[in-house]
Amino acid sequence: MATPCTHTDQIHDVTPSADGCEDCLKMGGRWVHLRLCLTCGHVGCCDSSPNKHATAHFHHTGHPIVQSFEPGEDWVWCYADETYVE
Repeated sequence: MATPCTHTDQIHDVTPSADGCEDCLKMGGRWVHLRLCLTCGHVGCCDSSPNKHATAHFHHTGHPIVQSFEPGEDWVWCYADETYVE
């Protein structure tokens, strides 16, 4: 049985910070898939991307919850609890 997320109070209505990975765009990097931080709106690249900026954002800020920023996907993940948010 999956552990429930205990961080849903940190989900906010956010405005995406960029149309692509904010950090890759600044450094000329590339990404595979995008993740949207539901605490502040930072758009970062996934762990399949070379720079893993979404996870780095979590480690730097402590913002635990991201949503897929890919068209047609609506799942939400909590890094802190390592579970999907329902």
